[in-house]
Amino acid sequence: MPSRLKEFLKRWVITTAAVLVALYIVRGISYETIGGLLVATFILGILNTLFRPLKIFLGIFTLGIFTLVFNALLLYWVGSLVRSFHVDSFKAAFWGALIISIVSFILNIITGTGGSQIKVRKQAPPPAPPPPRHDDGGGPVIDV
Repeated sequence: MPSRLKEFLKRWVITTAAVLVALYIVRGISYETIGGLLVATFILGILNTLFRPLKIFLGIFTLGIFTLVFNALLLYWVGSLVRSFHVDSFKAAFWGALIISIVSFILNIITGTGGSQIKVRKQAPPPAPPPPRHDDGGGPVIDV
């Protein structure tokens, strides 16, 4: 299997899992058939791939807020394109997009998909501070 196809299938499975989590958390997002859910997540994945450069470019200037709004618009649009997948309002799409983003991020880290990785390195502890110096007992020392 070509690596690009394998990568796309991994992302599709992750997106589908994330959408399923959003379905159970956010009121106003639903599906009638598993086929409808799979088609909706497939289209969502394709649209995310097509618009990713634009989302990243505009997200930089808006500190990521635009990315969330854009994802909500895509989710809302997919809800109108796929008959057996429903997104009732932009509010539901917004909260759904937030949940999908968070779950996808976590699943991408766990699976190593999409370049999201966490590396843990163990370093040597910092050196201990030097012990305090004690005078011969005469009080403060002033160097001239």
